[in-house]
Amino acid sequence: MDRAVNRTRTTGMFPTTPDLPQGLVHDFCVDDVSPRSGQRPKRRWVKLAVTGCAALLLTGSVAPVAAQSGRDARQYEFVRSRPAGAPLMAIVALSNQRITIYDADGWILRARISSGQTGYETPAGIYSVLQKEAEHYSNLYDDASMPFMQRITWSGIALHAGVLPGYPASHGCVRMPFEFAKQLFDLTKLGMRVIVARNDVSPTAIAHPALFEPKPLSTDTASSEAAGGEAGRKQTPSVTPDGAAPARRRPMMSHWEISKSIAAAKAAEAEAAAKKADDVRLTAVRKVVEAARAAIAVRVAEIAKFRAEAQLNGAQGAPENVHSPDASGIVEGAKADALTKVAEAQAQLAAAKVDAQPKAEAAAHAKEEVKAAEEARRIALDAAQEAERKMSPVSVFISRKTQRLYVRQAFQPIFDTSVSIREADQPIGTHVYTALDDTKQGSEVRWNVVSMSGHLDRHEGNANGGRRHRRDRHAEPVASDASTARAALDRIMIPQETIDRISQLVSPGSSLIISDEGMSGETGKGTDFIVVMSGEPQGGIKMRHRDLVIE
Repeated sequence: MDRAVNRTRTTGMFPTTPDLPQGLVHDFCVDDVSPRSGQRPKRRWVKLAVTGCAALLLTGSVAPVAAQSGRDARQYEFVRSRPAGAPLMAIVALSNQRITIYDADGWILRARISSGQTGYETPAGIYSVLQKEAEHYSNLYDDASMPFMQRITWSGIALHAGVLPGYPASHGCVRMPFEFAKQLFDLTKLGMRVIVARNDVSPTAIAHPALFEPKPLSTDTASSEAAGGEAGRKQTPSVTPDGAAPARRRPMMSHWEISKSIAAAKAAEAEAAAKKADDVRLTAVRKVVEAARAAIAVRVAEIAKFRAEAQLNGAQGAPENVHSPDASGIVEGAKADALTKVAEAQAQLAAAKVDAQPKAEAAAHAKEEVKAAEEARRIALDAAQEAERKMSPVSVFISRKTQRLYVRQAFQPIFDTSVSIREADQPIGTHVYTALDDTKQGSEVRWNVVSMSGHLDRHEGNANGGRRHRRDRHAEPVASDASTARAALDRIMIPQETIDRISQLVSPGSSLIISDEGMSGETGKGTDFIVVMSGEPQGGIKMRHRDLVIE
């Protein structure tokens, strides 16, 4: 509260905004991203948010990168030497108060941040993007605005745009520059890995026999897989009709390529099923309309017959003791006319019923066809979604604490099994290995690793990188130690059956996590593995109660 609002500090590549009053920082960007839908901020909070945005505009912190020059150095950097690829991971460095985004070939974006203040520290650990909302409002802090929110825990920790006072000031979230958060939001997908580390580390290329490789299959086997497993394999002969071996070897495909082809086929089937369902529904609508019109015609004919019969009954009830020849002739004429109308009405009714019956049957049949087509659409869509899910990167987590291996894909648990770890009573560290892309036509995968030391360097001041250490913000990231990561792999013994099963799931973006830690309680429905470093401050999680904030 004692800092001047009109004072701006600039340090190298990353300028800090004026030190805003603490109340304004909390009002504009208090951090909770608990799920809520359709709620708008209260008026008084809109006013505070606008005030915060005005302060940001005055300091130039939300100006586009291209518009900043000279003393107004950029709030964030982006790679210029090559085209940027799809983001694979974000590394949040707490001591440096910096976030760096990496693709398969290196860093592509980097910006300063504000992490959790004392008591609400952003916990060091391993996360992934679970949910994205361009406009989000807190449901614990009176609808505070949190633009371009990317959730990493369901209890309320996220990446989002917010005020950056130059030091940790949030309630556990990672605040980022507005334009950076907006750009990052447009680039990322659900599941992107987010690593929160004490110090800034960067991925290192690694190769090791224990890292999973796709199992290549011949195109014949791939065709049988796509055709339905065992049934397809029975249709594919392994030898020629005379018993000789095939003249030439079939090209090889990886399970990843097979999954892509199956997913494309299932997507085409789902599209065709949806089109057929729409066509069937349109046809059914026409037939139902025709049947309705025919039913109306029957009803009109019934009314006409009823009226004709009423007229006949009236004519037949005329007095019989009419002695005037003229009057008698009128009565007889009325009876004859009524009989004629009754006969005509009966004929029209019979014809209307004959016309309506097949139309009613056709409409009923069309309704059944609609039900069948909609069921086929649902089945095809489910199959397409399942095929798409199988294309999702797989995550493998090996915990020294539990001596088990766990597998998840698309935020769903697949299986788990026990593993053996040499010297299981000795620390192994925490390492995140990431599959980058296919090489050699899908038969190999490049890997990198990010290692988080079990004894991370500590500084004085705030546990998330205090104000005394702003100079660290400009230090280059330290490359992860590949030898330590290889040593961790050397200690893991995985059953061959498990290796084969995982090899069928590996694709670019897949990951292997090895850690002394167990799974965090934040791991659950709709999450990837969440691992929180037990030796680090966890105020940002401990101050939240997951069961109370999920809606």
